[in-house]
Amino acid sequence: MPVSSTALIIWAVAALATCGVILRPWRIPEYVWAMGGALLLTAFGLIAPHSALAAVAEGGDVYLFLIGMMVLAELARQEGLFDWLARYAVRHARGSGQRLFDLVFLVGTLVTVFLSNDATAVVLTPAVYAACKAARAEPLPYLFICAFIANAASFVLPISNPANLVVFGSKMPPLLDWLAQFTLPSLAAIGLTYLMLRLTQRRQISQPLALDVDAQPLPYGAKLCAVGIVLTGALLLSASALDLALGLPTFCAGLTTTALIHLRQRRSPMPVLRHVAWGVLPLVAGLFVLVEAVAQTGVIEHLAHALAGLAERSPALASWAAGAGVSIASNLMNNLPTGLIAGSMGSLVELPQQTTAALLIGVDLGPNLSITGSLATLLWLVAIRREGEHVGAWQFLCLGLLVMPPALIAALLALTL
Repeated sequence: MPVSSTALIIWAVAALATCGVILRPWRIPEYVWAMGGALLLTAFGLIAPHSALAAVAEGGDVYLFLIGMMVLAELARQEGLFDWLARYAVRHARGSGQRLFDLVFLVGTLVTVFLSNDATAVVLTPAVYAACKAARAEPLPYLFICAFIANAASFVLPISNPANLVVFGSKMPPLLDWLAQFTLPSLAAIGLTYLMLRLTQRRQISQPLALDVDAQPLPYGAKLCAVGIVLTGALLLSASALDLALGLPTFCAGLTTTALIHLRQRRSPMPVLRHVAWGVLPLVAGLFVLVEAVAQTGVIEHLAHALAGLAERSPALASWAAGAGVSIASNLMNNLPTGLIAGSMGSLVELPQQTTAALLIGVDLGPNLSITGSLATLLWLVAIRREGEHVGAWQFLCLGLLVMPPALIAALLALTL
């Protein structure tokens, strides 16, 4: 495939912007790097303005989904729902670190499945830290659960990870088809992640916990929020079963729940809206433009045809290559742009359903290898730093090398067999 100077410039700008998103030099927010790269490509005519706007518009369903989920997550945080759940887990651990580990893992799984992996990283992480402090436990083993389960459980349902909407786009499978395809791989990924985390953290969680954790009633606002979350989950499951787009229902459910709670309590919803991480939206929009520019160079089409050719010769081998290759790429350049590229490949060529599913597993589960693998893990890192905890890239990689590969192999085995 001949490479022009224009293509090289596009690749260079996209690579630098992606590095900026991952590394955040000079503490410049991620969305500034993504949007900066997109605007640079547009300003110099490397991508036509109408193509850039079309790329941004493609993410409409993703933006609505993210807004709804982020509002719900922030509402749950401010109403104290997650803090109550964490303290509930500590009380029911009855002084056992192993039991607390199991309870945090269970709560983290449920939050990821029904509220998305970003909610686990952003909202549950501070609650788990507070619970560990109340129990006088070493926080890191339990905080690691939030990081790893946020990715491992993120393909149980279409709503569990915004990347799922990106990879499938308008070709999102109906809910029953999704469950038929991803239930066993999800169980394998969650089970192996639990096993490896439990083995690697066994010494730390063997320490006894404090027993004098004060019981606190569930606040009224948190009860209403819990009802809203349950109803939202039911609405999204219904929408998915009817093969409807998930963005608008999520958006409406999040804003409606927030409005009803604040009207009932006669309070302004502005504190909730003010603390939502709105920078995620221009980040995703910028990445859509960067991926569209890279796609116009022909490299994604080349990869898509190569994968389609391999799938014709050996569907199983193509699935393994897709899952492993995308999982590695997710750690090299974050799973958001990787998911966009995977979605572009699926729109350029007709891939077998199993191969597309393997791409999704690689995008969702692969980032558990490194601290820069997914947006959820980066958000988790920010959350623990606010609490005074520090995890280096090498420390996370050493643990990720033990946790991610067995889970990925098990998930791909469950998919291909």
